[in-house]
Amino acid sequence: MANLILLLAIVLIFAILLMLFRIQRLVSVAKGEHKEKVDGLNNLNANLMWILPLVGTIAAIWYSGEATKYFLPEASSVHGQKTDDLFWFSTGVIILMFLVTNSALFYFAYRYRYKKGRKASFFPENNKLEIAWTITPAVILTVLVFYGNKVWWDIMGDPPKNAEVVEIVGQQFAWKTRYPGKDKKLGSYDFRLIDAVNELGINFENKESDDDFVSGKVVIPANRPVLFKIRAKDVLHSVFAPHFRLKMDAVPGMPTQFHFTPTKTTAEMRAELNNPEFNYEIACTEICGKGHYSMRLLVEVLDETEYQKWYASQEPFLKQNPDYTNRGLKWLRQKKNVANKKEDKKTAQAKID
Repeated sequence: MANLILLLAIVLIFAILLMLFRIQRLVSVAKGEHKEKVDGLNNLNANLMWILPLVGTIAAIWYSGEATKYFLPEASSVHGQKTDDLFWFSTGVIILMFLVTNSALFYFAYRYRYKKGRKASFFPENNKLEIAWTITPAVILTVLVFYGNKVWWDIMGDPPKNAEVVEIVGQQFAWKTRYPGKDKKLGSYDFRLIDAVNELGINFENKESDDDFVSGKVVIPANRPVLFKIRAKDVLHSVFAPHFRLKMDAVPGMPTQFHFTPTKTTAEMRAELNNPEFNYEIACTEICGKGHYSMRLLVEVLDETEYQKWYASQEPFLKQNPDYTNRGLKWLRQKKNVANKKEDKKTAQAKID
């Protein structure tokens, strides 16, 4: 790649020097200081107008082939396929327009090169041409806008009511996940309730929290809608799952969400790639501190039977930590009041002493 860039730079410098030399000769001819004919150099430039796009096209095809290894992996979600289709459709339109306009550019430079006795023709106006190059781009852009807008709202619209909910919480430097229990409802939370055990600040005065459970990885079913509820505890993070074409910021104080439908289980992907160690994963794509590199969260996609079995085997957080029963904001206020009274009593005793 470096050699190619160097070669292109040398060619560009040579072309610039040649052009400067050409300008100097034309100025001399215009002033009557140079009597030599300029047809030969014009013919050379005209022929280069075929060589340059040919070389550029070959280089572009080669570069595109080399770059495919850095493309995103094949989409494993419904909206991911729609996103890829939109990308390639837009890319195809852009490449087509590029080829048409640049072919005309180089052809005209060749066809209408300088020749002795030829005079330039000037067209002050051409209504048909104006209409054509106004309407054509307008139609193309309208198609792109409406197509893109449809895909956008399919992705960012309201999630299905039957979506499987998973809460993902970012913190320096790890991800935490929480699932609703059998009631399929996530309980509320409050940052003031966060401690060494209740890392997500779950409010256990809210009865919907009683059966919530936490997991060290994301486990979701294939071919069913999934809703990620996303938030952050400290600084800005970003949830990125390339196979699902999923990216959403985790913002402190501003919950976000993203819904999608995975289409391939982890086992299917392992068989497809012939890689028994393959795993879907979530990475943080917002530089969040010196431990940013370690923010990796495994995602396992199971078929419906395996998922239900895994889901039923999970133990609620409250069952593992019964001391947190009914702990919430009311409990926190009472705790603070007791602490304040003790402090006041201690202060008063100190004054007496």
